[in-house]
Amino acid sequence: MAAPAPVVPDEDPSFDELLALRPHLSVAIDSGLLVEGVPLARIAAEQGTPTWVYAASPITGRYHALAGALAEAGLDARIHYAMKANDALAVVRLLGSLGAGADVVSGGEFLAARAAGIAPADIVFSGVGKTDAELRLALAAGVGQINVESAEELAMLGAIADGMGVRAPVALRVNPDVDAGTHAKITTGRAENKFGIPIDTARDLYARAANAPGISVRGVAVHIGSQITALAPYRAAYARLAELVRGLRAEGLPVERVDCGGGLGIAYRNEPAPSPAAFAHMLRETLGGLDLPLMLEPGRWLVGPAGLLLARVILEKQGAAHRFVILDAAMNDLIRPSLYEAWHAIVPVSPSRWHARLSPAEVVGPVCESGDSFARARMLPGLPAGALVAILDAGAYGAVMSSTYNARPLAGAVMVRGTDVAVIRRRQTHEALLGQDVIPSWLASG
Repeated sequence: MAAPAPVVPDEDPSFDELLALRPHLSVAIDSGLLVEGVPLARIAAEQGTPTWVYAASPITGRYHALAGALAEAGLDARIHYAMKANDALAVVRLLGSLGAGADVVSGGEFLAARAAGIAPADIVFSGVGKTDAELRLALAAGVGQINVESAEELAMLGAIADGMGVRAPVALRVNPDVDAGTHAKITTGRAENKFGIPIDTARDLYARAANAPGISVRGVAVHIGSQITALAPYRAAYARLAELVRGLRAEGLPVERVDCGGGLGIAYRNEPAPSPAAFAHMLRETLGGLDLPLMLEPGRWLVGPAGLLLARVILEKQGAAHRFVILDAAMNDLIRPSLYEAWHAIVPVSPSRWHARLSPAEVVGPVCESGDSFARARMLPGLPAGALVAILDAGAYGAVMSSTYNARPLAGAVMVRGTDVAVIRRRQTHEALLGQDVIPSWLASG
């Protein structure tokens, strides 16, 4: 029986088109794909694969672009980097050196922000399920703001703070019931989501917070999801937020600031994404009239395009229906394609492969799961064993979501600045991975 004809996907951006939108990447005729001024082949030779590679220049450039757009729009706005996107201390330190604060969602992220040099007063603690221990940690350190997500959390926090003899700086995170149009697993602003306080009940809870022991209510917050590539959902959410603030003020309640959240999307493939200027203009139209300081918590937008996962081809396998390119990276390294059906560009590192004939390929990892896939029917050149590929735009929600499934150690990471390369996270060894386990004495062999 003849093999079925391979499925050819909708046309994707060419390799050249992908690089044109990512100026920190280039191709040299002799050394292949470069990050800033460093050949990826050199990094692979020195560090092995898979390896996370982050470029400093796009992080710096994107931070300045967003901060500049906010200033140009006449907004008093502060950027707090959402560490859930990438918690590498070097990445957080770089953004902190540019002027960013941090947005954290766990005690571990709070400690990481501090280790990276972020002052407690510049940290916003978000998250729907903060524990007593996490709240005590943040309060003892002098956290700048705690985003409270329920009446129950407000009562818990007030009791803890009152017992510690402090007042917790609080913003109430409201749920505006706005559909951000993103993947269902990363939307956070709809009524059925677990996040936030229903906006229709927020005014009463705010009044209670203003008089609660242990609480110093400062303002309101919102976050409607992640990878948002249109401004309309933001406009709808911020319009509801502005209405809430005006209502609170009409009742004589103090509102000192508005936390706008994050979620700005990036162009992984060829989808449109809002510019910083357009986003800032929308902020000015919806919230600028309140004459209040604004806080933003971008994560993916700042670091996503700056990172890639460098991997090596183990082998190509011709199946009954598909050509499989099997990499030494897997879903335990980068789970987004398996978890969210996310699209990531995959490009060859060798210059000899850059303009070779393309054919559909299934790009997969070696993990024992059919879902261990990076791409379906992706147009790629022949990639023999040992060939290197770069999985682009992996700087956000990549390494932070990695696991050791199949007893695969966590990959290492490097940061590139110009022609300098620095290891920023050591590759986990099998010895370190196995060393975490303890065999009880009653199972020890005689």
